[in-house]
Amino acid sequence: MAASTVLLSFSDNPVFRLYATYASAVVLKMTFLAFRTGRLRMGRKVFINLEDANGKKELVRRDDDIERVRRCHRNDLENIPAFLVLGLLYVLTGPSVFAATWHFRAFVASRFFHTVAYLTPLPQPARGFSFMIGMVTNISMAVQVLMNGQL
Repeated sequence: MAASTVLLSFSDNPVFRLYATYASAVVLKMTFLAFRTGRLRMGRKVFINLEDANGKKELVRRDDDIERVRRCHRNDLENIPAFLVLGLLYVLTGPSVFAATWHFRAFVASRFFHTVAYLTPLPQPARGFSFMIGMVTNISMAVQVLMNGQL
């Protein structure tokens, strides 16, 4: 069996299993925000496009709560894909279970806390701090990938 096959195996690589678990958690959280936006739009009858409002111009308007959820979702869309790519590449470097666990936990916890801080809303620097933890985690994994990828 090729080394990369073992690295991407649930049964043979606990780091990949961890990555898959944590990656799924943040993707589900991000999906929740999309559903939350839709639920708020439907419940409040606030739409962004005329065709969604069945041609009723009065329903095409802005709602601050919906915009807050959308901004939080957009922030996820700017940060989680980088984690998904970097995390998978990081798995391929063969890190220790301990190091990988803390990288994945730190990123996922930071994104969940970021969402709570954004939607509650908590006063700054709560949201900024959680954003920075996720960013530092991604940078750490990227550095590990670069260091292992040098010839």
